[in-house]
Amino acid sequence: MVVMMKLLQDVVINILLMLPVKSLTRLKYLSKIFYTLVQSSTFVNLHLNRPTTFKDGLILFKRSIKQDDDLHKTILSFLSGDDENHLSPINPDLDVPCMASNYSNGFDQFIGPCQGIIALMDNLTSVLFNPSTRNYRLLPPSPFNIPPPFSYAIECVGFGFDNIANDYKVIRILDVYLEDHGYPQDFEKKIEVYDVYIDSWRELDHADQNFPTIYWSPGSQMFYQGSCHWIGIPVEDPMVILSFDLSTETFHTAKTPDSCYFMNGPSYGLAVLNDTFTLICYPRTERAKNTNEFTYIWLRKDYSGCDSWIKKYTIKGLPIQSPLAIWRECLLLFQCSNGFLMSCNLRSNEVSEYNLHGSPTSLRVIIYKESLTLIPRGYGSSTQIETF
Repeated sequence: MVVMMKLLQDVVINILLMLPVKSLTRLKYLSKIFYTLVQSSTFVNLHLNRPTTFKDGLILFKRSIKQDDDLHKTILSFLSGDDENHLSPINPDLDVPCMASNYSNGFDQFIGPCQGIIALMDNLTSVLFNPSTRNYRLLPPSPFNIPPPFSYAIECVGFGFDNIANDYKVIRILDVYLEDHGYPQDFEKKIEVYDVYIDSWRELDHADQNFPTIYWSPGSQMFYQGSCHWIGIPVEDPMVILSFDLSTETFHTAKTPDSCYFMNGPSYGLAVLNDTFTLICYPRTERAKNTNEFTYIWLRKDYSGCDSWIKKYTIKGLPIQSPLAIWRECLLLFQCSNGFLMSCNLRSNEVSEYNLHGSPTSLRVIIYKESLTLIPRGYGSSTQIETF
């Protein structure tokens, strides 16, 4: 009898794992037993790690739209693709009021998914979001102040999951400087980390002050294999990859291909192709319209060992302003200078334009699969979980 019940339970779980998240959340109104099951940590982990293919990859598309009063609002679109890679909405668009601003949000970052959670971050605001359940949490701001006469600028941000601590972390790297007659002097790095489960900010007092200047573009950072990654500008070319291990909380640098230089060089972005760390070298904006310019896709084949880069693809004349993501293992999604979302098939070099657009430089894309992952709650008077 016990064996039969176990087999029946396994059958039920396997059936539930095949259902979309929208159907699973409706179990709340249909069956208390089944809803309790799908809310359990065991089922959530099974659902997160279930076998999937590249066709299961959904698109979370973010852009800014300018309104009549010069306010730019942030819009999220939830998209899926058919067999011919045409995009269609799977849910209504979302307005993100906490990310509204008087500028086009061209400097924010879209990071993830990390264990099913995505972070949307700018210099002031950090939002954790599960696009499947539409739950989100606005994180509390850093409590640390920079006393005058010092000022600061946020050089970069990061988000990821620490497998050892079993916690999500947010990182901010700040340049603290003394203003002398309006000009910054005496730069010093300051590193801040927010532990999501613990719900507190802290400063790292052992941070290395000798890492390179961070290169910025819309797709120049990502979380990969336990570390946050950025592109760094060293004192001497070529460029480097700067990483921050979320478990050991230490910085590391790795070489890029010898042809990747900063002075008079191309622009750079990071992505994942076939689960491999990927570097995208593409023409700077002023040269993107030149049909003789090339975009290169480099794969870092041996991530944990010696640096070994392989030039996988070369595309000529791509009208790219910045890369956004690689979808379905061969489609490079990018934004062009007029603010439209476009794609390039890396195997055939076929270029397509989608009827999706926003303010130039504001487009961001995350490729995700459905998950039931819960966003950790804050404590006491801290920010709480809300639903769009």
